[in-house]
Amino acid sequence: MKDPEAPLVHVYLMPGLAACPDIFENIRLPEDRFRIHLLEWFLPEPGMDLQEYARRMSMQVREANPVLIGVSFGGMLVQEMTRFLETRKVIIISSVKCRREMPRRLLVARYTKLHKLLPTSLVNNVEVLARYAFGESIGKRLKLYERYLGVRDTGYLDWAIDQIVNWTREEPVPGLVHLHGEKDAVFPMGYIGDCISVPGGTHTMILHRHRWLNERLPAIILQDGSSI
Repeated sequence: MKDPEAPLVHVYLMPGLAACPDIFENIRLPEDRFRIHLLEWFLPEPGMDLQEYARRMSMQVREANPVLIGVSFGGMLVQEMTRFLETRKVIIISSVKCRREMPRRLLVARYTKLHKLLPTSLVNNVEVLARYAFGESIGKRLKLYERYLGVRDTGYLDWAIDQIVNWTREEPVPGLVHLHGEKDAVFPMGYIGDCISVPGGTHTMILHRHRWLNERLPAIILQDGSSI
């Protein structure tokens, strides 16, 4: 039973690469206990690194001791936001906790600069953009995903890919909770350390496993440990 004196827990949701907040449209938390706030990407200024971007994004968090939940690249961002915010809890979904969890192809890109050759000018091709953002072909779901991929700016995509490849975090944020799909093709499970494994979950499980998430997120947020 809910404690009538318990304050609302403010939960900020950060979408993944190129995605808009609509990806959270099926995420539901009990309204008598939680208040959801949606964050969204803004275009970075020239020369802005991920830490400075995180500082700017942190200014949009108005409540004390929030819960931050980030998906994919958004999971990397919310970890950097902890440099500027005191948080109740940080949860990442379909993401990585530090450089050691990066797949080898991204580590190779960091040193070879091959990511600079990616055709980001094709961002208006939803099929291409989906491969960047979700790591999969969208096929017959083209119209569905077109609604979720709201950031089509080439400068943003160039910047985001560069920040992912060159992310420098060596150690996870203390107390961080990591939810990861067993079938994630972008960040394969084989590279992932301590996490809560989601059976059948892919990199897009925020969309396709929302019932699993809705059933478990309230307890994950409120518990003291990092497993459930």
